[in-house]
Amino acid sequence: MFQVLTSAWALLLGMCLLMVGNGMQGTLLGIRGEIEGFSTLEMSIVMSAYFVGFLGGSRMAPGMIRRVGHVRVFAALASLISAVMILYPTFAEVWLWTLGRVLIGFCFSAVYVTAESWLNNAATNENRGQTLSLYMIVQTAGIVISQALLLTADPSGYVLFVIPSVLVSIAVTPILLSISPTPAFDMTKPMSLKELAGVSPLGCVGMFLLGGIFSAQFGMASVYGAKAGLSVAQISTFVAMFFVGSVLLQYPIGWISDRMDRRFLILIVAAIGAGGSALGMVLGHNFAFLLASAFIVGGMSNPLYSLLIAHTNDFLQHEDMAAASGGLIFINGLGAIAGPLITGSLMDVVGPSGFYLFTAILFVALVAYAAYRSTRRSAIAVEDTGAYVAVTPSYTSVALEYAQEYAIETEKEDDLVAKDR
Repeated sequence: MFQVLTSAWALLLGMCLLMVGNGMQGTLLGIRGEIEGFSTLEMSIVMSAYFVGFLGGSRMAPGMIRRVGHVRVFAALASLISAVMILYPTFAEVWLWTLGRVLIGFCFSAVYVTAESWLNNAATNENRGQTLSLYMIVQTAGIVISQALLLTADPSGYVLFVIPSVLVSIAVTPILLSISPTPAFDMTKPMSLKELAGVSPLGCVGMFLLGGIFSAQFGMASVYGAKAGLSVAQISTFVAMFFVGSVLLQYPIGWISDRMDRRFLILIVAAIGAGGSALGMVLGHNFAFLLASAFIVGGMSNPLYSLLIAHTNDFLQHEDMAAASGGLIFINGLGAIAGPLITGSLMDVVGPSGFYLFTAILFVALVAYAAYRSTRRSAIAVEDTGAYVAVTPSYTSVALEYAQEYAIETEKEDDLVAKDR
């Protein structure tokens, strides 16, 4: 772990600052939209736009990097992110915010692709797992820190938009001064969705549903808080709890997944997530219960992402895992685009509790489908399943491919140990 920190501290610091900036602008827009008088439906369109851009960026970034190089892509898009953040409070128009969110999502996705390729280049086979873990922790820490920074100024003013803009600009400095350009990389072509659905129907359906759940957390949680009448401090704490739960429960659930039928664990984790959503829907007027519900929903949804990838890998040959990861990310992205739009529609009909109604419906749907799939084919023996690797929905296809490589290496090492015995 220390070796990873010493070799990649500048990159990890820069990524943390980028995540602080991204986390601040996401939550701040939800709060500022309420101040500006935007409707729930209008804010759902704004929030959905980020995931449209993010999905497009993850598909186009490799080609951009091949044409002009890592450094130019990273510096140019980070500068564009910084500029867009400043423009939000200057032009409080729904269509301009929507366009800005598309650009922000596109740029962040491409910046993540660039940074993740640098990070993998700095890692070795021996410390790749630690590098991925640190990257996930840094991403989550950045989101949590960003929520605390929302308390430093009035959300109706200009300062809170300046802070993330400055942080993104600063984030570029340690990365570009300490990283040398890496060789051009070649992304694996994603497996066709038809082929992927044939390999793992549960993986595909689950990733689509999780896309909606994750985008509701990242995009609509602050809108929910504003509509529910929470203070800025309460909204920031509420949003942070989703990500605190995700990082604290990721590894315990991963440990369990290597010791039991993953389909059954997916069912159980999704059921607990549904229970957490019901808690927020029924008792959300009590802030303590609201925080508990956010912790549970975040703590279940993010590990489910890793579980579904591990479950899909159990039915794949090693050489097909990287291609499958691209398809799974695309499916998750489609669900993420639809998530805020449906959440906003439900909130317009039933009020703020529509936020939790939406996540509850998706969790229950995943429970039902996991139960159905359990009747369609026999479970793989625990000793024949692959390794669980902790990943998050914010990973691009680059980081996920590297995680797949680590899973393959771990599985081969385990096989060698078993043979020696």
